Amino acid sequence: MIQQLGKSSPGFDATHPPYAVFDWDNTSIFLDIEEAVLVYQLEHLRFGATPQQLEVALRRNIPSTAFKPEYRNSKGREVNINTIVPDILRSYRWLYSHYQGLAGTQPLEQVRQSPHYQAFVTKVRYLYEAIGGTFDHDTAYPWVTYLFTGLTEAEVRSMTRETVQWQLEQPIEKRRWTTPAQLPGRAGMVEVSWKNGLRLVPEMQNLYAHLRDAGFDIWICSASFVDVVREIASNPSFGYQQPSDRVLAMELERDAQGRIQPIFRKTYDQTQGPGKTRAIQRFLVSRYGYGPALVAGDSEGDQNMMAGFADTKKVLIINRLRDPSTAIGQFSAEAVRQHGKPEARYLLQGRDDNSGQFVPSQLHTPLQSATGKVLP
Repeated sequence: MIQQLGKSSPGFDATHPPYAVFDWDNTSIFLDIEEAVLVYQLEHLRFGATPQQLEVALRRNIPSTAFKPEYRNSKGREVNINTIVPDILRSYRWLYSHYQGLAGTQPLEQVRQSPHYQAFVTKVRYLYEAIGGTFDHDTAYPWVTYLFTGLTEAEVRSMTRETVQWQLEQPIEKRRWTTPAQLPGRAGMVEVSWKNGLRLVPEMQNLYAHLRDAGFDIWICSASFVDVVREIASNPSFGYQQPSDRVLAMELERDAQGRIQPIFRKTYDQTQGPGKTRAIQRFLVSRYGYGPALVAGDSEGDQNMMAGFADTKKVLIINRLRDPSTAIGQFSAEAVRQHGKPEARYLLQGRDDNSGQFVPSQLHTPLQSATGKVLP
């Protein structure tokens, strides 16, 4: 593809270059930068919202129906947005009035001793999982970005930079939080677990650089918040060398002082699922006059842009053993069938989640497993 379309090809036109579109989370990096920033934001209480503003952010567009059964509390009772938000706000009000980084005077080490701290961080992180596991993507994907309410771009980018530096020193493992027994609240005790240990991916950094050297433009299209992706992708310390203005991602409104508002940016599409295709059509096809030559992704949120453009020559899929009934699951199966053939459209890249590294095969090895599989 590079030989056929890049600057060494006879038909190359630098004024109309080929371009590639990469997903970010679990494609360009190992794990999810938005989720990592959420944990860092919670652990360090890096919030810009008053309790009243936080309530608006927490409730934004979330139905009052019960979360799915797997998100019931420790006593097996249903939880919904109306039972858990009062608990979160009760703890946040205490933290807000006591922590010196908000409206109080106590250092972080001191407020961390309060059960309100553990109750707050656990229930917000749990709520992220419960919303994502219960409701559709249009409802769930923007929700976590609303937690940036009251912060500026500079503050979000600084927090992202600190998050990456912190994550690179963390082990790759599952982490678990549980609410303190002394503060069950209306929702009761809940727990949440997630994968920790974000890693940068040298092979993707190399691919970005190789494509650029060959005359391709590089674009990122991500379902994470735009300021978060811009920082990790463009910061020279992290190795991707991506210009900030070549990132398409989730956008929120800002006030006159540049502070983020819990309102999705008007006239913009959510950059997940079909919204990624629409964003590419709006900002890139209109600019170049044609679609991307290469599309890379890992999830159902990427499958639309993988199939949406006749100009696409190759589709790179990071193998995460996707459901065979989904489009990306079917694309992955096609990649297995076409493996090694020069006409293959779909390419399946294996990964070992225990190390966060690509492997020289199509095999995916889940965390805490020693066996790799090519398909589910």
